[in-house]
Amino acid sequence: MMLFKLSRLAARYKRTLLVCLTGTMLSFNVAAQPEIDSITLVAPDTVSELLKNHFELPTTPLPDETDRASFMRRARQEIGELLATEGYFSPLLTMHRAEQVWVVEVNPGSRTKVTQLRLEFKGELALDSARIAKLKTSWLMPPATVFRSAAWEEAKTALLLGVTQEDYAAAKIVLSQAQVDPLQESADLTVVIDSGSANRFGELQVSGLERYPKSLVSRAAPFHAGEPYRRNLLMEFQARLQNMPQFASALVNIEPGLKSEVPVQVTLVEAKPRRMALGAGYSTNNGARSEINYLDHHFLAQAWNLNSSLRLEEKRQTLTAGIDALPDDKGYVMSWGASGETTQIEGLKTASSKLGLTRSRTVAQLESRIGVNWLQESRKPAAGIQQVNQALVPDWQWLRRSVDDPMYPRRGEVSELRIGGGRRQLLSDQDFVRGYVRHQLWQPLGERDVLSLRGEAGFTAARSRLGIPQEFLFRAGGSQSVRGYAYQSLGVQEGAAVVGGRVMSTGSIEYTHWLSRDWGMACFTDAGGAADVVHDLHLAAAYGSGVRWRSPAGPLALDLAWGRESHALRLHFSIAAAF
Repeated sequence: MMLFKLSRLAARYKRTLLVCLTGTMLSFNVAAQPEIDSITLVAPDTVSELLKNHFELPTTPLPDETDRASFMRRARQEIGELLATEGYFSPLLTMHRAEQVWVVEVNPGSRTKVTQLRLEFKGELALDSARIAKLKTSWLMPPATVFRSAAWEEAKTALLLGVTQEDYAAAKIVLSQAQVDPLQESADLTVVIDSGSANRFGELQVSGLERYPKSLVSRAAPFHAGEPYRRNLLMEFQARLQNMPQFASALVNIEPGLKSEVPVQVTLVEAKPRRMALGAGYSTNNGARSEINYLDHHFLAQAWNLNSSLRLEEKRQTLTAGIDALPDDKGYVMSWGASGETTQIEGLKTASSKLGLTRSRTVAQLESRIGVNWLQESRKPAAGIQQVNQALVPDWQWLRRSVDDPMYPRRGEVSELRIGGGRRQLLSDQDFVRGYVRHQLWQPLGERDVLSLRGEAGFTAARSRLGIPQEFLFRAGGSQSVRGYAYQSLGVQEGAAVVGGRVMSTGSIEYTHWLSRDWGMACFTDAGGAADVVHDLHLAAAYGSGVRWRSPAGPLALDLAWGRESHALRLHFSIAAAF
């Protein structure tokens, strides 16, 4: 029960609030002893919170009968309206004196339930019995459920949304009626929806273009004029435009009318075509980093994307440039790229140059790429022999992302498959075929805990690793590989250096508990390694714990891991989610 006490002292002095929970009574006291004419409101626990939050008691006592009668009139009206929202349509309020306190008792009565339901559909939708049956099944307030105003409005909104999301963009509710009988504690519901005629996508009406052609927008549309209207395709179209670097903002809308084909209105604000960005950072894999990027989203006045960058790290230095053409009618994008890189990792020095051509497409959760890359590499292991290797490699990649949140996943999975190879007859120093597979899974455990599983494996089929550039071989160790070991320190020993082998396997199990929205703790165990042949593959194990932070720049992880084979603790700092 809920008890509110207000005394004359509340008007004269600062109020002292004492909250005491005893059994089913919740008491708010202003003074140690009740004063004459103070007001007390008593109600069942089922409605106490509602009245506490939305009904205002008098701030001063009511000494005479006229004031108390006026208060009761207001209480009956306001409390009646509040209780009606929760299905109580026949409440009873009484007032009596108990000791030196006026007590107002609230008896909400029984809750009204839905007894009859009539859902009617007019227009072309009335001819689709299968869809009508599905809409009726999804109705949120079936008979025998408690009638609540908020739930009533939510059910109507959900029903109309279910009609308008496919074909009938102009559908509307023409009759909405709830007949409540307080004596019978029953509610008879009637909803009539007029779907009108089925709609199809019409022409694109684009505004806001200055530098770019309309074809840039039309190619991003996941539908064509004349196709049946689908709300999800409209939302997907807007998301694609918003993700395009050429536009600062994009709004996609329709105005359904009497015509069956509805024009699609696209309002755009173009972004600045060129920009430069500077950055700095640090990772335990490659050390301190500085970076400069130059982007041109209107390269050669063709709305192509030019992305070039210079990244300087302690163990790796990279210069890259790439051009992405506009997607064709099927969503495929042609890309050209060139890069140069030098590394010095685990005693191995490399200097490489690369040229590539790729055709890619992203459809919903799936991304596919097929291309060809030519790479020339100079490698020099410490206390070893310097070699120059080259390879012309056709390459195919398939990637599927299905997660609830790309930045902070709690549920979902990521899968990747990649196959490529080279032949001596086609500008390669060695015949080889390289395969790689990766899978990562997130599973929520309760409201704050997440279990993450990750596994990867790679194999390069060849007579020997000699003559194959390091990019097509494997090493392990470091953040997002096997923590507890230095970056790429697990591989094949050659001279005083660690080089890539033809076989690799790693796995990880991680459990994260979020202490708050932004901070969490994790414990994990990793295992993995790389070798030249399968029977030499040894999985080095490690285990540890760390801190997780959802920073403004993205998810960050700070881990301390113990390597079972290295017999040492190693600190790792990295982006927490591997994509």
